[in-house]
Amino acid sequence: MSAQLGTVTTALVTDQNDKFYSVQKEGITYQLDKSEGDYQLGDAVQGFIYENMKHTKMMTTQLPDVRQGRYGWSTVTAVRKDLGVFVDIGLADKEIVVSLDDLPSEKHLWPKKGDRLFIRLEVDKKERIWGKLAEDQVFQQITNKLSPQSKSWTNQEVKGTVYHAKLVGTYVITDDYFLAFIHESERLEEPHLGQEVQGRVIGIGQNGNLNMSLKPLAHTVISEDAQMILALLQRQPNHFLPYHDKSNPDDIREYFGISKAQFKRALGNLLKNGQVEQVEGGIRLK
Repeated sequence: MSAQLGTVTTALVTDQNDKFYSVQKEGITYQLDKSEGDYQLGDAVQGFIYENMKHTKMMTTQLPDVRQGRYGWSTVTAVRKDLGVFVDIGLADKEIVVSLDDLPSEKHLWPKKGDRLFIRLEVDKKERIWGKLAEDQVFQQITNKLSPQSKSWTNQEVKGTVYHAKLVGTYVITDDYFLAFIHESERLEEPHLGQEVQGRVIGIGQNGNLNMSLKPLAHTVISEDAQMILALLQRQPNHFLPYHDKSNPDDIREYFGISKAQFKRALGNLLKNGQVEQVEGGIRLK
């Protein structure tokens, strides 16, 4: 087995043809595309070693971030339910497979085309290169920590990528390399592995990681009826309407087109969020 596969090594130019240089390392010959440089016989060339889709052993001087023993980001290019997902690590003629054995057992949590995975490379006994997902401890090592007492992050918007999807919640690495946890109660639907998510910070855990929510702020979660009442208040010159929870049901239906029960629910929503106030004879925009 070639110990060089998936690694960066130095090889010597031993031959050439119209398209490729032949470079050799420890008795194994690799092809190097001539478009990557001008070399002479006997020159030492540093490059990344891999086997392309046609099973030709190749070297490239365009070094990918992802290697054996080195983690980096890859982009999902295709999904095969019987195999896993294919990812692009920057090689022109080779995509890497992340095995279904390393993906969530629930296929709806698998990455989709365009998602990102943080992986390293591993070569098996048959000289096949696989992508291996980074373990939790790797993310702990490469990310920043915050003081649990820090308040400046509260309600800040953050973006990140899901690196672990669990029943209790979702684990995310943010674009600026902090770890974040989304409890199952703080998401409207369960994000899948590799998905980019955007949410807001709701606190800092004792471990120095962010607690994150994918739900909007409470004052933005209002019913259509509440939105209608807000819009009507905003249109009034004095932002006042002569209706309240004791108003006649027929008057409410005639003006708003909804029942008194619907009106009271919507009004309660707005009062709770501090968007309106009850004053003598009606309600006013705060």
